[in-house]
Amino acid sequence: MATRFGARKAGILEQLNAPDSDYHDLSPKGTVDEPIRALIHDINNVRGLVTTSSCSGRISVFLEGRRADPNCAEHHQETTVAGPGGKGGGSSWLFISHERVPLPAEATGESSFLSTFNLKEVATSLDVSLDVSTRYIHLKFEPMILHILTASMEDAQRVLTAALSGGFRESGAVSLQPAAKSGEMNPMVAVRSTGYSFDAVIGYQRDDGENVALVNEVYLRTLIAMANERFNTNSERIRRFRDALLEQYAQPSHKTSTDLGGTKWEDAETRRHRKREEGLARQRALKEERQEKNDAMDDGTLI
Repeated sequence: MATRFGARKAGILEQLNAPDSDYHDLSPKGTVDEPIRALIHDINNVRGLVTTSSCSGRISVFLEGRRADPNCAEHHQETTVAGPGGKGGGSSWLFISHERVPLPAEATGESSFLSTFNLKEVATSLDVSLDVSTRYIHLKFEPMILHILTASMEDAQRVLTAALSGGFRESGAVSLQPAAKSGEMNPMVAVRSTGYSFDAVIGYQRDDGENVALVNEVYLRTLIAMANERFNTNSERIRRFRDALLEQYAQPSHKTSTDLGGTKWEDAETRRHRKREEGLARQRALKEERQEKNDAMDDGTLI
């Protein structure tokens, strides 16, 4: 294992192994998401891999931060405005779940997503003029995203192969140049898929700080039902990725092994070598058989 990679992995694992009371990361929740704890453990047990950040997938309600008003000179000097995605500038999460959200029929008693998401009653008419400075409220579904630091290009390729076969089609790798001092190459692989995410505007925040809904309860329930269904897709892709990744690293160093059925398992290189040797053996056998026939004909022996 590369020295630089090994040191970074040791530091990350030390942090992950800290007691829950002492561990805190930069995510809104501050800890590793429960649905992928087992996956994180499996990945970090691989010699050439270590996870650096992760999200198992989530349903969230997000309030954008303050935006600069192009018509107000004071706002041009504002240093805490939101970025293009609405983060920063006082943005906040009004709701986050890393698993399916129960619909009213699945929960006990009546449920109102308007109150759960801290939204006032649906606006019958806009009491403000919505413009570029309006702070909108979004309901989002976001699939799993996982960043994995690798010890080599070979490790990065294995992770990417597993990610793509698992359905995480927007996965990719960065840091593909060797380090200036050590010459080591430790690519960072992002395992991700945006094809089944969605983002719907469901309200806005008034100047007095009240969050006003732009949609009704029925529409919110519809969005939650859609998000719950996409959690099923997310879970299946995580399972496929995990299985494919572990298979990538299941190849023993001696090239073949015996499975529970008593048959021999081979990697692609060993199989090609075996097939070539078998082909050469058949050619030698046919050549020897022809030679024996020729010798027998020369001797007058009937074959």
